[in-house]
Amino acid sequence: MSLTSHIEELKRKHTELDREIAEAIARPSTDDIEVNRLKRRKLALKDAIEKLGTHHTTH
Repeated sequence: MSLTSHIEELKRKHTELDREIAEAIARPSTDDIEVNRLKRRKLALKDAIEKLGTHHTTH
């Protein structure tokens, strides 16, 4: 997998987590722990995208 396609896949997963978070918040049965877990995964993906993007543009 090329770096560009890897970054695109991470962005797709990041967008998917946005949707999952919105759905979890909309469900009254979802607890804060679950929402926070999803948000941490989303943040980790964002960090990875930024790190790879920086690496990609500097090399």
